[in-house]
Amino acid sequence: MMSKRWPLASIFLILTNLLAFAMAQSSCFNNGNYTNNSTYKSNLDTLLSSLSINVDYNGFYNASMGKNLDTVYASVLCRGDVQLPSCRSCIQEAAADIVGSCPNYKKAVRFNEFCTLRYSNESMFGIIETSRAWYLWNTQNASSPGQFMADVRTLVDNIRDQAAKGGSLRKVAAGSRSTVDFQTLFSLVQCTPDLSSEDCGSCLIGAIADIPRFCNNKRGCRVLKPSCILRYEDTTFYNETRLQELQALAATPPPQPPTSASLPPGTLSAPPGKKDNNKTRTTIIIVVSIGVCLIVAVFAGILLIMRTKKKPKEILECSIDSAESLQYDFCEIKSATDDFSDDNKLGQGGFGAVYKGKLSNGQEIAVKRLSMDSGQGDVEFKNEVLLVAKLQHRNLVRFLGFSIEGKERLLVYEFVKNASLDKFLFDPIKRPELDWERRYKIIGGIARGLLYLHEESRLKIIHRDLKASNILLDGEMNPKIADFGLARLCAADETQGNTNRIVGTYGYMSPEYAMHGQFSIKSDVFSFGVLILEIMTGQKNNSFRNGETIEDLLSAAWKYWHRGTFEDMIDPVLRASSGSLRDISRCIHIGLLCVQDNLADRPTMASVVLTLSSFTISLPVPLEPTFFTNSRISKNALFQAYDSRESGSTTSSSQNKSPHSTESKNVMSITEFYPR
Repeated sequence: MMSKRWPLASIFLILTNLLAFAMAQSSCFNNGNYTNNSTYKSNLDTLLSSLSINVDYNGFYNASMGKNLDTVYASVLCRGDVQLPSCRSCIQEAAADIVGSCPNYKKAVRFNEFCTLRYSNESMFGIIETSRAWYLWNTQNASSPGQFMADVRTLVDNIRDQAAKGGSLRKVAAGSRSTVDFQTLFSLVQCTPDLSSEDCGSCLIGAIADIPRFCNNKRGCRVLKPSCILRYEDTTFYNETRLQELQALAATPPPQPPTSASLPPGTLSAPPGKKDNNKTRTTIIIVVSIGVCLIVAVFAGILLIMRTKKKPKEILECSIDSAESLQYDFCEIKSATDDFSDDNKLGQGGFGAVYKGKLSNGQEIAVKRLSMDSGQGDVEFKNEVLLVAKLQHRNLVRFLGFSIEGKERLLVYEFVKNASLDKFLFDPIKRPELDWERRYKIIGGIARGLLYLHEESRLKIIHRDLKASNILLDGEMNPKIADFGLARLCAADETQGNTNRIVGTYGYMSPEYAMHGQFSIKSDVFSFGVLILEIMTGQKNNSFRNGETIEDLLSAAWKYWHRGTFEDMIDPVLRASSGSLRDISRCIHIGLLCVQDNLADRPTMASVVLTLSSFTISLPVPLEPTFFTNSRISKNALFQAYDSRESGSTTSSSQNKSPHSTESKNVMSITEFYPR
């Protein structure tokens, strides 16, 4: 009996289907559940069935359906080189599979071979989402891994910028690069086009940073995130012709009216006798246009001068008017917080109290009520509204809106379930909940949030008050940077600023800021380094206990690390967890690099994020942080230096009291945020 021989085409089809099946993955989010007979379920089914029909050749489509709590938001993104029929087919399959993979979940994402489908009970448009990711890699290692991975990084960095600069319809780029052993690398990166260039770049930077952790030395890898995807292989995998066609289509200029020089033969041109008239008419038009432009410029200058002379309150009102869409009715917030009852009070800071609330649609919120008698209340309010409303990142507390009623100034944020980091880190009972994995995730999340503020957001932001109490933890212990009341907006090319008003929290301030009022992104890096050391030791920066001795955390950390006895300073919880001493030592090393005296010696947050994600990158030896040691400057002298700036002190503490005295504990902190 003759054996049956399979045609090559059939074998290829089977392998392709198996690969697509292995690649298809779903992630279900804990955003609540729906029942099968609910309105939400009906809206979801209707919306999913419409996605494949409405997507166009750009491969992206988003829509919503329903009202209030029953609203469903959905979006689809096809890989940039996929033809429209294949795109629609992929979406149909994903829509059919996602409900079965995540039954009754209100939020989910489905990664198929050629498309990504997402739905949620929260708006997703223009908001970066990187909280879940899938990784697939080639099981074969590169023959020359060092050079191969360096070429991978160069290639994906180049095309990352191209994708981020794409328009509102497509953000995709692909390319190739020669590498070792006469091989060629191919890579494709893509973001959802609703993201800004900064958010697209941020998402792809995170995907690139994951490569050393999950795909190091592998000949191929895919990083799949809801907002962006990345893939590289040592064989071609994308349709280059299709990408070139779409690129040419996007770059095609609009048709221009023909000139007389370009008119085809036989086309009538202007009669010879009218050429002079045309010249005269042209001259008149030019003169009139110039005159109009001059008049407009003069009026614009007058308006600009008038605006700069407005009082701060007028500027505030003008700014707030431009953000009317974010404004809540005061009575609504008052009702949500039960008239700001003490039972709903989460904490008290230098500029007011924070309350938990619940809106009529069931959404939980945190409301910051600025003190009416605060001399800087309006400035604080304006600062947070203008800055935070433009910031969107998973590691920043989400700003929802504001409310004004008479002298009342309210800021409305998302409610973050697990309070602030200090409530866990410095509490002997809760501290064991912060094992190595959670602490490492918290450090990485804070780093990515700062990187977004410094380099990837629409604005360049210096936080200036980064500390454990301003790091909030959500239900999955993901960190969120909070409280932007002291943040400063900088020009894109500005590297340093100066101020006569020193504000912040003692122990987290960099030397150049505390002593000279000079702040920069490296000021935040210093604060981040202090945070790392606190997270690794479980102790506050101003009261590290070594047996019966209490000393400064930064000095003690450097001594332990320099002597090679850092195990003696780490939190006992970490010793009992699964974290290796090598990884813990590396985090302490990074923290010490961040708190060096000279800001030029401190790393940027971009390099910090990279070193946290790759344990193969060598680190320089940190210099001893002498700022807090008694050999260079006493803490009392430093505190008096703060108070010597007449406009700088915002506290009522006596000048001669030490920051460690009972009466003036944490005296330099002017803003707190303690949700629970």
